[in-house]
Amino acid sequence: MKRMFISAALVCCLAASAQNGIKESQTTYAKEALQPYLEQGVLAGAISVFYKDGVQETCCIGYADVARKRPIWLDNAFMQCSQTKGFCGVTIAKLVEEGRISLDDPVSNYLPEFKELWVLDGRTDSTQTLRKAKNVLTVRMVLNHTGGFPFEVSAKRLDVRGGGWSGGAPIRQVASIAAASPLMFEPGTQVLYSNTGIDIGAAIVETVTGMKWENYLKREVLDPLGMKSTWFWPTDEQIEAKIELYDVQEGTPARWRYEAEWEQRPYNDRHVFASAGAGLWTTAEDQLKFYKMLMNLGVGDNGVRILKEETVKSILARSTRPAHMEGYSLGLGAPVKDGDDAWFGHGGAWGTNCMVNWHKKELRLWVVQVCGSQPWSKDMDKAAEKFFSQEIDNKTRDAYTGRTK
Repeated sequence: MKRMFISAALVCCLAASAQNGIKESQTTYAKEALQPYLEQGVLAGAISVFYKDGVQETCCIGYADVARKRPIWLDNAFMQCSQTKGFCGVTIAKLVEEGRISLDDPVSNYLPEFKELWVLDGRTDSTQTLRKAKNVLTVRMVLNHTGGFPFEVSAKRLDVRGGGWSGGAPIRQVASIAAASPLMFEPGTQVLYSNTGIDIGAAIVETVTGMKWENYLKREVLDPLGMKSTWFWPTDEQIEAKIELYDVQEGTPARWRYEAEWEQRPYNDRHVFASAGAGLWTTAEDQLKFYKMLMNLGVGDNGVRILKEETVKSILARSTRPAHMEGYSLGLGAPVKDGDDAWFGHGGAWGTNCMVNWHKKELRLWVVQVCGSQPWSKDMDKAAEKFFSQEIDNKTRDAYTGRTK
């Protein structure tokens, strides 16, 4: 990969931010951290956003497609993988807020096939030994990865073309297959990261609302926030302009990858089913709308309220697990630590990530499409530390955020 010229891309990103009413910080911490990896060819292209109480550093660096010399923009579509879980978390939180779901309800209240469950108790080359589950599986358990479900069910197996997150089966069918399959452990006793559990949560949403989960998500979250570029079936135009996927290893040039086994081509035909555990396509522009809504305790930058403040604080920004279990809360992520420095958010398999801190009104967004390592991570952590530790001049913030006292 040859040395890349990135000035035009950076200027365009800054212009797009200004058009959206963002006050740019004029800092270049992310660019300085990433430039060496770009010049070495290790990094194809990336988007970084640091946001602190009305002031933002926006960096678009490199290419969405190296071979075609197509610069990376905020409006390029990309696969966010497990960041989809956060969207499921918001739909569940909304129904909890309305009193239509309780996190401690048995899942069988909504999906009867989960009334009787079996736990894998032993296995040999020819047999499996099962025992009846003693604990009641709750809504909370399927959403915080303590339900005992495998990462994915058999419907999404990869030895069949079109499997994985881009294929599989409808959400309600995935839930039924999970109910008929053995659990890996007694519900509520261990942690196992599971897309399946999140899909079960989405199936509960379907039962309660009478709508397909993706349609409820669109009506209650995506459309109100103006997220017009986020969907499970990207348009042909979006695919043509998407951020390409690259294999990355430290010290060697990034190599273009045709597809990943968990997200197989074609991306938008009739074999594709919505998946709450992973599978939602989006853009950096749209992700900022979603995560700023969480940072602002339920209110989008456009002034539309999606959730109540207390709902975000008590359900989405706090772990729903017992104290001795660490990890994700409703698919959005638990705080790194308690207090004013409590960040929450989610990452995705191809390296994307977004975290927010509602106490300090801070956000850190990262968009890249890579399989393998991310050798620039420590340098980006240092860049973020520089940005968030600086004194922010936001005296005129109300003029461009629309905030009122």
